[in-house]
Amino acid sequence: MRHSLPLAPQFYVTAPQPCPYLDGRAERKLFTALQGEGAEKLNNALSRQGFRRSQNVLYRPSCADCTACLSARIRVADFAPTRTQKRILKRNDWLKRTATSPWATEEQFALFRRYLDSRHADGGMADMDIFEFAAMIEETPIKSRVIEYRESADRPGSTRDLMAVCLTDVLDDGLSMVYSFYDPSLQKNSLGTYLILDHVDIALKAGLPYVYLGYWVPGSRKMGYKANFGALEIFKGGQWMDIGDPQEHESETHPLSVDPIAEQVAQINLPDASKK
Repeated sequence: MRHSLPLAPQFYVTAPQPCPYLDGRAERKLFTALQGEGAEKLNNALSRQGFRRSQNVLYRPSCADCTACLSARIRVADFAPTRTQKRILKRNDWLKRTATSPWATEEQFALFRRYLDSRHADGGMADMDIFEFAAMIEETPIKSRVIEYRESADRPGSTRDLMAVCLTDVLDDGLSMVYSFYDPSLQKNSLGTYLILDHVDIALKAGLPYVYLGYWVPGSRKMGYKANFGALEIFKGGQWMDIGDPQEHESETHPLSVDPIAEQVAQINLPDASKK
């Protein structure tokens, strides 16, 4: 009797390097290539298990002595904006959204550079040139969109300038916000929060149940804002759960609390190649 085997990607682990979120800790990632005709199916399956996409790679934190990074997503049907978030929506109602194919432009790169220079000048992407930026946007083997936000033409004196951009993957169960950036001069507009709120609206209208936000890291000032969104779930202990009280999710730092790499890989559920 013949049995169909699941897709069998090869998994690798990066060398430890300084953690960008928590001082004094080392970061390590488990990753696999995303390519071929099974790429979309693999991306859907692994995104539901805490993985993220970067170009043609899927990765998940796999640190030797820390499990602080928790994948987060919003349940769209249950989400209700807070008073503060409603004010953010109203404050940015002059922006017009346009979804385009994943194609990089010089205008996008100029905004990207202003954003990095202002907010992440010492980050891992600080030295990216236009060719690396184009690769980040365009090298995608799955259904992706670049969502641009411009000053509405209806606004008096509008110049239709580009104000924000989000690279977004379209999954079978939601939208995954891969990377976003915006005009740093509009700090008071809370554009990072606005982009998430707008993606919830896009997903709701498209009938998609989730918006994936990447990683929430308890104790990290950079990532703490994600806990402000209602109907938030985190991927912890191999399953999705309500975040509950964010303070209860203190990071595990004891080495014995982290499963060995081989065991982590064995627990990953891969899509069945026999299902079309």
